[in-house]
Amino acid sequence: MSWWKGLSARVRGLSFRTQLGTFSALAVGVTVAVAALASYLVVDHQLYSQVDSSLQSDVRTARAISPGGVIDPNQAERLIARTGGFLQVIDQTGVTSSSLNDALVIPPNKAEEAIAAAGSGTRYDTVTFQGTDYRVLTFGARDINSGTPLALQIGRPFGELEHTLSSLRLILWLVVLGGIFIAIALGYLIGRETIRPVTRLTDAAEYVAATQDLSSTIDVQSEDELGRLARSFNAMLMALAASRRQQAQLISDAGHELRTPLTSLRTNIEVLMRRPDLPEADRAELFDDVEAQLGELTTLIGDLVDLAREEERQPEPIEVRLDALVSGAVERVRRRAPGITFDTHLTAGSVRAQPALLERAVVNVLDNAVKWSPPGGHIEVWLQRGAIWALDVHDHGPGIAPEDLPHIFDRFYRAATARSLPGSGLGLAIVAQVVAQHGGVVTASCPPEGGTVVRIELPIVAEDEADAHFGPPAPPPVTADPRPDAPGDPYADAVEGDFTSHR
Repeated sequence: MSWWKGLSARVRGLSFRTQLGTFSALAVGVTVAVAALASYLVVDHQLYSQVDSSLQSDVRTARAISPGGVIDPNQAERLIARTGGFLQVIDQTGVTSSSLNDALVIPPNKAEEAIAAAGSGTRYDTVTFQGTDYRVLTFGARDINSGTPLALQIGRPFGELEHTLSSLRLILWLVVLGGIFIAIALGYLIGRETIRPVTRLTDAAEYVAATQDLSSTIDVQSEDELGRLARSFNAMLMALAASRRQQAQLISDAGHELRTPLTSLRTNIEVLMRRPDLPEADRAELFDDVEAQLGELTTLIGDLVDLAREEERQPEPIEVRLDALVSGAVERVRRRAPGITFDTHLTAGSVRAQPALLERAVVNVLDNAVKWSPPGGHIEVWLQRGAIWALDVHDHGPGIAPEDLPHIFDRFYRAATARSLPGSGLGLAIVAQVVAQHGGVVTASCPPEGGTVVRIELPIVAEDEADAHFGPPAPPPVTADPRPDAPGDPYADAVEGDFTSHR
């Protein structure tokens, strides 16, 4: 099979356009050749059948004009002579006499001698005699005078038939060659037209690779597979351009946010280095300020790392008890905010999630609520299950100004009232990102009773299976009596809107 491997290698070395044209021409050429061969065989069979039918008709005529069906060779000879054929008589001894010439006879074979000896049977043969092809029918009969068995051979020349077949072969060869030529031309045209969108796509990809210009797109001119490919390429370029813009914006925003704590740190450290005689109280104040700025810088860098991991491959989601996850997040935040009271009302059930990411999002929402709660305040945490999971976190702080609501999902966005507070402006941006990755949405509203409500909505998994897997739910920690006036959604009247962070 080395020849096949060599041929395959040569074909793979050709351009796609050449391969397409070659295979198209080959397919059409083979089809035309097979059709021509089939046509020739059918015509050949039909012509031979017609000659055989004529010979059979001669036999029936010869029998009809002879009394009792016994053949009179003289009458048969005159009949055959009128049709342009010839007659040969074979007796029992194999001696042959011919209407062509007694000296020029077609020698009989053993099968024909057997028919003559029995006086019955038929046989068709094609023979060549004196340079002429004949179709010969041999049939058994009896002599009209003696009644002895014999065989008569009626033959017809093939000259006209062979001429017809020769002409047909020539015509079919011309048809095959013409079909192959047309197939090559059409294959070239089809290959050129088919490959043109791919060529445009290739040129665009090479241009983007060479110039890094992601604004270059392909003009979609069809609705077929190639048009779909072009649209997909355009969508990919748009996604890459958006990703690049987001990266540039993130770097710009991060640089801006990092500049402030770094400048403050540098200033404070320079003061400490240049003023060794600084009073102890002022020195302690500067150290506290440096420590706070280092903590803020650490938080900012951690949030930036989390955002930069957006494209990393995350582990596959698993079924997680949402009430247990929220309860654990509340306990974590409660330890950091001992002066805040948490009222938790959790419905048992499960979601499909990445536990670490989802818990981080819940903790960020709770941290945000703690930051905006007044000293000694309380935060209400409601986890309800309906068509979806709804987690509501309600703080009783100052709320969100209407002009800030449209922007609180933006990275590094901080409301005017929050700029004096520690934070990076990324906490709830991470919440929005994590919730979106889990197929949910996060919204915010300012209810009439004051404060802010942050709602996380997540899809539900098969609860029966989840409960069977995790076992009976542990009772969630409750630090205050549930409100009797809230049997359903406690914030059904809240105005929902996208929410990221005060921070």
